[in-house]
Amino acid sequence: MSDQWQERNKPARLERRYLFDEYSTLRDFLELAAELSEREDLFPDMGFGKDYANITIYADEGSEELSDAHHHFAQELDKLFNLKED
Repeated sequence: MSDQWQERNKPARLERRYLFDEYSTLRDFLELAAELSEREDLFPDMGFGKDYANITIYADEGSEELSDAHHHFAQELDKLFNLKED
C-alpha cells in the first residue's frame, strides 16, 4: 500500500487522492475501481473532478478498526492507478 494513503481515526478510515493528467485516464481508473469494488464487495466513498479522485475507505459499520481487507483493497487501487503508467 502506498505511503500516500492516510490512516485516520474516529471514524477509522483510509484516505488518498489520486491525480491524473487526462480525464479519460481518470474515467478508466474509476471504471476499474468499480469492478474491483464489486469483486471485493467493498464500496469506498469516491469523489472526483477533472483530474483527481478522492477515495475514502471506512471501517465496517460497528467496527472501530480497519481490517486487512481494507488495506488490501487500498493496495489493489494503487495497482490500478499504476497501470496508467504502463
